[in-house]
Amino acid sequence: MKKTVSILIVLITISLQAQNKKWTLIECVQYALENNISVKQSELDLESADIEMLTAKGNFLPSLNAGAGVSENTGLSFNPVTNNAQTTTFLSASGSVNVGYTIFDGLRNIRTLQRAEISKLASQYRLDKMKDDISLFVANGYLQVILNKANLEVLKSQNEVTNEQIQRTEQLVEAGSLPRGDLLEIQATDASEKQSIINAENSVQISLISLAQLLLIKDYENFDIEDEGYDIIDAGISNKDVSEILAQAKETRSEIKIAEQNVALAEKDLQIARGANLPTLSAFFGYNTRYANTTSFTQQVDPDNPTITQPIGVVEATGQTVVGTFPNTIVQEVSADPFVDQLYQNDGIGYGLNLNIPIFNGFATKASVKRNKINLERSKFQLEQAELDLESTVYQAYVDAKGALKSYEAAQLALESQQLAYDYAKERYDVGLTNAFDFSQSKLRYDNARIELNRSKYDYIFKLKVLELYFGIPATELKF
Repeated sequence: MKKTVSILIVLITISLQAQNKKWTLIECVQYALENNISVKQSELDLESADIEMLTAKGNFLPSLNAGAGVSENTGLSFNPVTNNAQTTTFLSASGSVNVGYTIFDGLRNIRTLQRAEISKLASQYRLDKMKDDISLFVANGYLQVILNKANLEVLKSQNEVTNEQIQRTEQLVEAGSLPRGDLLEIQATDASEKQSIINAENSVQISLISLAQLLLIKDYENFDIEDEGYDIIDAGISNKDVSEILAQAKETRSEIKIAEQNVALAEKDLQIARGANLPTLSAFFGYNTRYANTTSFTQQVDPDNPTITQPIGVVEATGQTVVGTFPNTIVQEVSADPFVDQLYQNDGIGYGLNLNIPIFNGFATKASVKRNKINLERSKFQLEQAELDLESTVYQAYVDAKGALKSYEAAQLALESQQLAYDYAKERYDVGLTNAFDFSQSKLRYDNARIELNRSKYDYIFKLKVLELYFGIPATELKF
């Protein structure tokens, strides 16, 4: 009984720990990379590239095929061993082994293998890009939750101040120091703040659900994140020139590598298409044998009467009959040879070379070459466009990060100013030198300044990490 209770206590503790677990950003990113459907699809594409490479390697190996057959014939049939027509019932069997090997095929096998290697590399780059994109999506969703939580804390802390002001105002109203309108004004502020708190709580819950859905986590109710310890960590990227970031991006970003591999694939496709104009030389070797259990007939000399004398003609002048002596043969039925003996007796070998010279195939090869030339030019344009897009994206990310930093610094100054104004308004309100409306307006501006500082802070963090990603820092190594 005690053992059972102990087990139940352990299980309940583990369950509570699981429910109270708070996910860190690194855990969210790693979980997404392991479970995201798009990432899994890209991993399947990589496995397909491995299969393509295996097939390309197999083209260099000879083909080996074996065959066997068994049949029973009744009636008039040709004996597969003697090739004589017989009216009987017999069992026959045959077997063969054939080997083929391509000696030369216009270098298409070599280029197909090279193409498979390029295709695998392109699949790996696409997987890397997908992981980077998913990591950014998760980081953005994670920071959105932190932002919403920070704003909720701002609203809650300021509402506590409002409640304290309500209690103080009630005392002053009862003492006749302040008009009742001030109490009503601050109570209205309290009601508005509570409504904002409810909206902020909903925003937190919605952002948590969105992040959980991105991670494919279905336990929305118990899902939560670690919302402390995240600050602005600059690895020196903000001090770098945009040209340096762009040069690094062109060397490391998967978008450019994917476009470059697509050009290489198009070049190999063109070479493979041109290879169809060259002759193909192949070698073959074949071995076959057969067996039949039917009897056969042979003519042999009669041992008891080995010769016979028969007339063979007449002498025209005398009319004398001419006779001759001949072997006296008799027909004897012979049973089938043993199975193993027939395999050796009836086997055969064939080998040789096949040369196939393409002359005319309805312009199919010519059209294929032209089509692949067009695809090559198109892939080159796509590479050029990818470079232009990356340059535009990097410049935009650089400008966004710089703008976000300025916005964050401006928000800090604004908050300092609004805090001084709020402290001054609070002091005046406490001594009755300002009314509740003016005080609530000052407090509202202060609250908005704190919320704006949160927004600009996490916006700058995200845009700074985007810039670091373009600089070549892996998504899993970004520091927050």
